[in-house]
Amino acid sequence: MKIFIFFIILFLNSIAVANGNYRLGTFSGRVSKLNVHAALLRIRIDFANMKYLNKKDLVEFWDEKNPEKKCKAYILGKSNEYILIKVPELRVCEKSLFITTGAYLKFFSQDLVNNIEMGHEVIEILIKKKLAIGSRLNREQIKLDSHIERIAAINKRFKVLREKLDLQWGHEINLLEEDRVIALRNFQARQLEMDEINKKMAQYRIADENLKEDRWALDPRLYYTK
Repeated sequence: MKIFIFFIILFLNSIAVANGNYRLGTFSGRVSKLNVHAALLRIRIDFANMKYLNKKDLVEFWDEKNPEKKCKAYILGKSNEYILIKVPELRVCEKSLFITTGAYLKFFSQDLVNNIEMGHEVIEILIKKKLAIGSRLNREQIKLDSHIERIAAINKRFKVLREKLDLQWGHEINLLEEDRVIALRNFQARQLEMDEINKKMAQYRIADENLKEDRWALDPRLYYTK
């Protein structure tokens, strides 16, 4: 019984996947130009996944009045609004489908489904890369956001150090100034003592001899004879 339920689930899942793929591969278009001799149709299309249509992709098309009758073709060229398809059995298709300029047709392409699935895989890879790069980007953004805060923290730290250094500098200058004042006071005191000593030494100076030679008696110009 369990095995039967398991296969039922797989079957339902496969149907869901098939339906999803069918929707992805189905699109509509309108015939804008027809070349019966070359078996070419230019189809105007406009849908979100048209970028996944490529040259040489196989397509099936039908009209809404007769959806059981389908014709096969492959894409020869593509522009932003049109695809050019080659219909090998165009004469046969015209008998069962309404194919003329302005006709509205439905299309299905398994290649389109495969291309979209490849696009999903690429998107998943890109999402993983985006997440990885986004994580790095967030880390770098945090670093950038914290740059100003880090600068402010460094400025604050060095401001404190500078203020402390200024205090130490001022203290050292004050000590030197106190030393200068004390040294000046001591110098002036010693200078006064030195002046006093010089004054007393001048006062108590002792000559080498007491006799002083009288020069006028020896110089004939300073006296005359009688």
